[in-house]
Amino acid sequence: MPELENIKLVSLPIIGITMGDAAGIGPEITLKALTDKHLLTLCRPVIVGDMAFLRRTAWALALEIDLVDFDQSQPGRDQVEVFNLNNLNEAVKIGDENGITGKASAEYIKAAVQLWREKKIDAIATAPISKKAISLGGYNFPGHTEFLAELTSTKEFAMSFFAEKLRVVLLSTHVSLRQAIDLVKKEPLVELIRFSHRQFSALLGRAARIAVAGLNPHASESGMFGSEEANEILPAIAECRDVYGLDISGPFSPDTIFLRGFQGEFDAVVACYHDQATIAVKSLSFGSSVNVTLGLPLIRTSVDHGTAFDIAGKGIADASSMKAAIILAAELSNDRRDNGASGKL
Repeated sequence: MPELENIKLVSLPIIGITMGDAAGIGPEITLKALTDKHLLTLCRPVIVGDMAFLRRTAWALALEIDLVDFDQSQPGRDQVEVFNLNNLNEAVKIGDENGITGKASAEYIKAAVQLWREKKIDAIATAPISKKAISLGGYNFPGHTEFLAELTSTKEFAMSFFAEKLRVVLLSTHVSLRQAIDLVKKEPLVELIRFSHRQFSALLGRAARIAVAGLNPHASESGMFGSEEANEILPAIAECRDVYGLDISGPFSPDTIFLRGFQGEFDAVVACYHDQATIAVKSLSFGSSVNVTLGLPLIRTSVDHGTAFDIAGKGIADASSMKAAIILAAELSNDRRDNGASGKL
């Protein structure tokens, strides 16, 4: 590992890290991740959050971390900068889902996007937020993905997860299972497959190989267990292959396709609904998988878990996924810089 004093901080990508919902584990995992000095050799981290709350959290956890204000000057060795919104002026009840911390967590996201617009940071890594809490705080978005799309005026986007060689793209995200099933239609599948192929081909520098998971057990077993594969998924795959010339295959049985992707047989797998994707990702790679929003003009990564209100404040939260999200944000920033790319991921 290179010594920190030999790293030219001005050459490192600057990663804005939103601290998430203060009543959850976001501040804890953010601070724990940044006590790993190796991260400071890979990027210049800037926490977007509340300085006083972060300092109290660091003290409560007995973490040795030197937090300083972000002012665009080069920080000292081992220092971690904070873009301080100072927006938690009321007492925070840890583990309580409420509008105060929900509103504050939404403001961290807005501030991070603004910092990116002003070219003060290169990418964003986000700690978890509560969908209910941001709603109580006056923001009507089902999650980070849709909120960031709105803030960046992005019309075409998708939630994805990177877990080593497995990359999964979701057809639907935070909706009921009944609604998710109803959303499995040919037209949106064609759009998502074409979008995913563009995104991953650009990322890999070659034509991506895409697989599609079936919706029903055994991908319906030739119609024995459902009609969605025959009526919607197969026609979408055929159009993408025959009309647009994409390397696309499926639908495959959802109980095996994700393992095949993890083993490198495909570059990405299109999942029909949220838990179909995330159960596979978290079973195969929990703690090291990363949530990536595709289609944004900025790089955004996130943890593969939620706010964990039940363990907040206990000092037992695992920061592995937060570390992985920061590292991937730095790697993607370097790739974009090296390739001279300025477009969407």
